[in-house]
Amino acid sequence: MKTKVAIIGAGPSGLLLGQLLHKAGIDNVIIERQSPDYILSRIRAGVLEQGMVDLLREVGVNERMDREGIVHGGFELAFSGRRERVDLEELTGGKSVMIYGQTEVTKDLMDARQDSGQLSFYGVPDATLHDLKSDKPTVTFTHNGEQVLLECDYIAGCDGYHGVTRKSIPDDAIKSFERVYPFGWLGVLADTPPVSEELIYAKHERGFALCSMRSPTRTRYYVQVSLDEKVEDWSDERFWEELKYRLPVDTANKLVTGPSIEKSIAPLRSFVVEPMQYGRLFLVGDAAHIVPPTGAKGLNLAASDVSTLSRILDKVYHEGRTDLLARYSEVCLRRIWKAERFSWWMTSVLHRFPESDEFSQRIQDTELDYFVGSRAGRTTIAENYVGLPYESIE
Repeated sequence: MKTKVAIIGAGPSGLLLGQLLHKAGIDNVIIERQSPDYILSRIRAGVLEQGMVDLLREVGVNERMDREGIVHGGFELAFSGRRERVDLEELTGGKSVMIYGQTEVTKDLMDARQDSGQLSFYGVPDATLHDLKSDKPTVTFTHNGEQVLLECDYIAGCDGYHGVTRKSIPDDAIKSFERVYPFGWLGVLADTPPVSEELIYAKHERGFALCSMRSPTRTRYYVQVSLDEKVEDWSDERFWEELKYRLPVDTANKLVTGPSIEKSIAPLRSFVVEPMQYGRLFLVGDAAHIVPPTGAKGLNLAASDVSTLSRILDKVYHEGRTDLLARYSEVCLRRIWKAERFSWWMTSVLHRFPESDEFSQRIQDTELDYFVGSRAGRTTIAENYVGLPYESIE
């Protein structure tokens, strides 16, 4: 079997890359370890940057998003007894974010993939990459009990942090950068109306809290917890009480509670590998980088990687610009490190760190007050939150 681009992973990044390549007339095959139902069962983020929204519209996978998604022109920061709104549209010349769950994005992309007629293999547990430094790499795997050999020109690793693609690169060919945070987020999904029309990021002496949403009738709330906490120790009642305690009084009084339909604890980390390419293999999204969710950058960074790789491959196949292949990593990493910085900054000013002394806490409070208290500071927050521009490929 032959194709131009083998895509490992059928999450939103792999599916979006497949659609962009298909639109450009570049044949591709997707290979995924899990089943479609498993992928759609994962609860993930739902804040889409302007750039990702534009990409989904570019490939024509936007009808349901534009109908059901919620455009947010700002968000709130609650701290020190204050509630401060960051007006994204006013500070960025009209840019905004879209509230639309990653699960919904993935479902829309799966439907589009099926309509495209491009080949996808699900339930593949043993994909193995070969000859990555040659001009004809291959992927071998088992599907329905049969051995498959897929010949291709390039391989895109869209299979996440635990996937096979990054592990296929020799240890001495890449360098990892990592920071693990001493807390996690306990998240609850509930069929209740949002407490606010926009997201609220709350800093409290007991820890961080976030009021988010998936739709006008489905909410997603988070509270910061220590790493030794267990989900089973958090009843719904305990969660709602703790969330209310960390929110401004007027917000807590309006909070509508209800039974959780999903509850989980996510650890927080920052992670980047350099370079993001090895021979004919290109790492995309979580395979190459992880951000704490505070800045809402994880899925959006994957989308910018996808944009960069698809545009490079478009020029390779249609203009013969093979010189651009070596630029993939440097172009992506410029934007990635800026998003890592913003996510680290949001995490550092809004969370309670167990080792912080009173001096550190005062500095933390002052840092947040300084940025929110000036137009320049608010603009910096807003520009990063809606997403920095994608770098052009010339």
